[in-house]
This record gives sequence, C-alpha cells and structure tokens, in this order.
Amino acid sequence: MNRSEPIVRRKLSDEVFLRLKRLITSGELQPGDDMPSERELMERFEVGRPAIREAMQALSNMGLVAISHGERAKVLQLTAKSIIKQVDGAAKIILSSSKDTLEHLKNARIFFERGMVREAAEKATAEDVQRLRATVAEQRSFRGDSEAFISADMKFHTQIAAISGNPIYVAVSEAMLGWLKEYHTEMLIWTGKEKFTLTEHEEIIGRIEQKDADGAEKAMIKHLERSRALYVMNSGS
Repeated sequence: MNRSEPIVRRKLSDEVFLRLKRLITSGELQPGDDMPSERELMERFEVGRPAIREAMQALSNMGLVAISHGERAKVLQLTAKSIIKQVDGAAKIILSSSKDTLEHLKNARIFFERGMVREAAEKATAEDVQRLRATVAEQRSFRGDSEAFISADMKFHTQIAAISGNPIYVAVSEAMLGWLKEYHTEMLIWTGKEKFTLTEHEEIIGRIEQKDADGAEKAMIKHLERSRALYVMNSGS
C-alpha cells in the first residue's frame, strides 16, 4: 500500500471544542448551566485563551451555548429551531448568489405550506383561528409600513405551521421565511399589494375555520403563486 495518508494534527481549539461538546452531549453540563470560566478551562486543558475562545464561539455557532459579554456562557437547550439555525449562514450565502436557488426555495415553500395549511384545517381549534385573525388585524394596521407588514405576514404563516403541534415544522417555516425576507424582498414593491395579501389571508382563515382542507390548500396556493413575484434578487446580489 503506497498511497500517502498523513495524519493531520488537530488545532488546539478543535480539540477543546470536542471536549466541551462532550461535556454537554454527555449530560455532565445541562441546559441552563453556566459553562466553566475561561480561566478554569485554560487550567483544565492547559491551553491559551485564544483556543478557549475559538472553541466557545464554535459551540455558540452550533446553538449549544449562549455567550454574553461579561458573563459566563450558558448551556442552551437544543431545539429544532437551534439545529436548523446552524445552516442559516450557508443558506444565506447560496441564496444571495443564485437565482436558481431562490426559485427552488419558492417552490419548496409552496410545497411545504400546502401541507401545513391542510394540517391546520384538520387540527385548528377556535383559539387557533382567533390567533390567526388577531395577526391579520395586526397586519392590517401596518399598511404602509413594509417592514412591519412583512413581519406580520411571516408571523401568520408560522402560526399556521404551529397548529400542527410539530416544532420542526415551525422551525422550517421560520427559516424559509427568514431567508426570503432577508435576501430577496424588495420592500417597495409590497406597497399597494397589502389589500390582496390581507384578503387572501382572510380567505385562508375562513377555509381553516370550516375544516375545508382542500379549499384551504387551493387558497394558499393562489396566495403564494401571486406573492412569489414579490420576492426578487436584491440589486446588490
């Protein structure tokens, strides 16, 4: 066997990261616990401050710890939202540089929301319907304020996903809507379109309230096919 297979030595910070991650995943450190101080970790692992800080930043990027200036980092509870958030950075880079990927995201969103609204029509309680109506009322009050209007729009769609009772659906909904909003929404082209969005949202709620899964799905498709044109590549992309 002649092929060269050199063993690459890990960076100190990578080794520290693996050991700290093991403390969390093994249960030695629980959600809500304070992480040891930098000085304690430096003494424990016999490494310098830069290696500790790099490792802690990597844990933070994974959603395993929360870092606050002047305070000890805290161990976080891993959730569907924190796990999906780990792909945010890469997803935003891809989306900001690829029109094809944007179209794929729009299509994925429609596919996803068709299922979510059907689930909502089957499971929604009177309280769920009331929450959706309250959000649309809130959204109506934001006409003329594109940023606030779109935030309320995102809230409406995420609430529909939440009716399923599945936190992964909620996390996926928030992620897709966040990517669309941050990288591909031209706020000005929403001006004058608000009345269509509000009417369509009300129609969706009506279908959900009537437990009409087919009607809710059709209303959602009509809504998203119209609004998909509002998401465009930023001129700077």
